[in-house]
Amino acid sequence: MAIYKGFRFPIDFDDAFGQGLVMVGEVSPDNEYQSREDRAAGRPARQRVDEVTGKRQWKVTVTDPDEVKAKRASFEITLLADVQPVPTTSEVLPGMRPIELEGLTAEPKVAGQGEFKYQSYTFRATGFKAAASGGASKSGRASGSAESTPKAA
Repeated sequence: MAIYKGFRFPIDFDDAFGQGLVMVGEVSPDNEYQSREDRAAGRPARQRVDEVTGKRQWKVTVTDPDEVKAKRASFEITLLADVQPVPTTSEVLPGMRPIELEGLTAEPKVAGQGEFKYQSYTFRATGFKAAASGGASKSGRASGSAESTPKAA
């Protein structure tokens, strides 16, 4: 039995990100590349659509406080939704908010260049988990879609 390229493994948020994630900035549309000629002609930017689900793609930059390598701590997560997902938590610092994701999937990939390649993942989610009463979830994090490296065992 083989697993085909591009398979998305469903994963629990707490298993993927033990200390949670911190969203940096805002959720924005994941637009296709627009050439200089297209911009000059006034053509609107087209938002990417996920090939598997048919949903629009949104991107958000996050930081994983559990990652030991600084270069791999911040990455983008792709959110798949018809309308722009809105975080359910408030900012703890300007432009930063703790989040939890729902519908999280991980797709393995190879990252890096030359002899410095490593196993990485593209993370996708369907949205943000609703904030629990009192501002913290069952795991003690505030509630609140990417690429990251695996955690050391």
